[in-house]
Amino acid sequence: MTTILITYAILSLGILAILTAMILRIGGLMADCPDTGPATRVATVSVATGFAAIGGGGVLLVGALLVLLPNAAGGLLPIAMGLAALCLGLGFTNAVATLRGVVTGRPAEPVKEPASSIEGVPV
Repeated sequence: MTTILITYAILSLGILAILTAMILRIGGLMADCPDTGPATRVATVSVATGFAAIGGGGVLLVGALLVLLPNAAGGLLPIAMGLAALCLGLGFTNAVATLRGVVTGRPAEPVKEPASSIEGVPV
C-alpha cells in the first residue's frame, strides 16, 4: 500500500508542478504586451499560486480515498491517477482562460449555441 501511495504522490504532484510551470511560462509569454504586461505578470503569479493550492488540495483528497480503500488499492491507482489528471487539467484550462481574460480586459465568454439558418428551427 505504501508503494502505491508514494507512486501516486510522486506522479500527481509531478503533474501539478508541470502544469504550474506551464501557467507561469504562458503568463510570461503573455506579459510581452506593452499595454497589459504589468497586469499580466501580477495575474500570472496569483493564478499560478491559486492553481497550485487548489490542485494540491485535490491531489491530497484523491490520495485520501486510496487510504480509505486499502483492499482494492492496486486497482485504484490508475483510477486515482486519471481522476487527479482530469481535475488538474480542468483547473489548468480555467487558469489559462483567466489569464486570457486579464490580457484582453474581458472575462472568458461561455460557449454559445450556433444560430439556426432557418428561423425557429433548433440546430
